[in-house]
Amino acid sequence: MELRVLQQNENASDPLFQSEYAQQLLSIYAEYYVETGFQFPWVAYLIVDDGEVLGTVSFTKAPVDHTVEIAYWTSPDHEGKGVASFGCKEILRIAVEADPSVTITAKTAPEINPSTHILEKNGFRKVEVVQDDEIGDAWMWKYHGSGAE
Repeated sequence: MELRVLQQNENASDPLFQSEYAQQLLSIYAEYYVETGFQFPWVAYLIVDDGEVLGTVSFTKAPVDHTVEIAYWTSPDHEGKGVASFGCKEILRIAVEADPSVTITAKTAPEINPSTHILEKNGFRKVEVVQDDEIGDAWMWKYHGSGAE
C-alpha cells in the first residue's frame, strides 16, 4: 500500500478512478477542497494498492492554533484488512515531519469500534466528549506519540 496525494483537479477518467467508490471520493473531495483549500501537506491522500483505491486519509484542514485533525475512510470491500491502520500511521508521519510541534487529533463515534482501536494502536488517547456536526456526541482523541506499531 502507498499514499498518493489527492489533487484538486483529478482526471475522473484516470483508470485509478474507475470504481464507483473512487468516483464518489472525487466528488466528496472536490467539495472538501472548496471548503478547506489545498494547502499541502495538509490535504487528502488516497490509499492505493495495485492500481486500486482502497480508502482515504486526510487532514480535515490545515492546522489552526497548532492543532490538526485527521480522518480516514476505507472502502467497504477492504474493511478489516489494515487499510485504515496503514493510512493513520502514514498521515501521522506526514504531520510530524511537516511540523513536529503540531497537536494531532481525531474524532470517533462515542463507542469502542475498529476506528478507536486504530487510534489507540497508533498512540492516540481519548481526551473528552465534544460535539461534531456529522455525528453529534463524539470522542475526541489526541496523539501522544508513537503507538505499539
